[in-house]
Amino acid sequence: MFLSVLSAADPVDDPTAPSLQDAQESANNAASWVEQNWSTWLGIGLRVLLIVVIAGVLRVVIRRAITKLIDRMNRTAQAVDGTALGGLLVNVERRRQRSQAIGSVMRSVASFLIMGTAGLMILGTFEINLAPLLASAGVAGVAIGFGARNLVTDFLSGVFMILEDQYGVGDSVDAGVASGEVIEVGLRVTKLRGDNGEIWYVRNGEVKRIGNLSQGWATAGVDVTVRPEEDLEKVKTTLDAVGETMSKEEPWNERLWGPVEVLGLDSVLLESMVVRVSAKTMPGKALSVERELRWRIKQAFDAAGIRIVGGIPAQPEGEAASDPTAGMAPPSAYANTSSPQSEAATPLAPSAAPPARTPK
Repeated sequence: MFLSVLSAADPVDDPTAPSLQDAQESANNAASWVEQNWSTWLGIGLRVLLIVVIAGVLRVVIRRAITKLIDRMNRTAQAVDGTALGGLLVNVERRRQRSQAIGSVMRSVASFLIMGTAGLMILGTFEINLAPLLASAGVAGVAIGFGARNLVTDFLSGVFMILEDQYGVGDSVDAGVASGEVIEVGLRVTKLRGDNGEIWYVRNGEVKRIGNLSQGWATAGVDVTVRPEEDLEKVKTTLDAVGETMSKEEPWNERLWGPVEVLGLDSVLLESMVVRVSAKTMPGKALSVERELRWRIKQAFDAAGIRIVGGIPAQPEGEAASDPTAGMAPPSAYANTSSPQSEAATPLAPSAAPPARTPK
């Protein structure tokens, strides 16, 4: 009985227990499977490694090339700054920020394209079907773009604004929603400093139209109002002398990009006439030129005996001012209830008191 129990507990006689031959066959099968597929695994690994190395090297090379290009643009801007050519071009700070923004966009786009393409190639190396993945990515991209359409609009508007060089740092612009001097240009938001010192944050996607007051040239216009009996030739000669003198003095000779011209009579009225004076100036300097012109014209007219009029007409000398109450109507007699006119106009005469009775 004891021998039967031992024989029953012996695993050698158990048909379900793996035998040494079965283990040997399993090891042989695994070794043969590894031997058959190791070349495929090695090829896939080498291919993935090659893709990663090429993508990394290409990304570094392209980013460095973009950085060197931006640095060269900045050095070119610094070389022309302070010269006559630099005065016509944008300033260094504006070029620097514009080039940095363009460089940032180019580096980001290059990195996204290179790494995205490398990722898709790696997935293709593992024989993964990319059609469902691309379809899902397309649907997700549409959903994200629809949800963040304002952000996408701001970004795209900022990119095209920078590429087209619509405005830059230091420009005076009128963006519709706000106006002022540009102090920072971004891909999503542009910062403006207003006339009172406030800072406006304007989203690039909200700008429907923009007026740049600092590109090309500006026009300074001054209207001079004189009496109609003044000699026009004398007025014109005096204005020409003021413009010629101003164009030869510092710093107005640099701010004036053309002669000060007397355009002629802008309007003729019974008590005054307006003479229009105009000059082409450096961008952003029209206001200062107009103020200086008014200052010099006033001094020249005072020296030449030409009177400038405007606003309330001046009273002739020796004539007393008219009484302000002269045009007022006299008070009405009907305002006094005890006046004869008021009593005659009363519809009912006041009743007389009854006579007093005498005692008998």
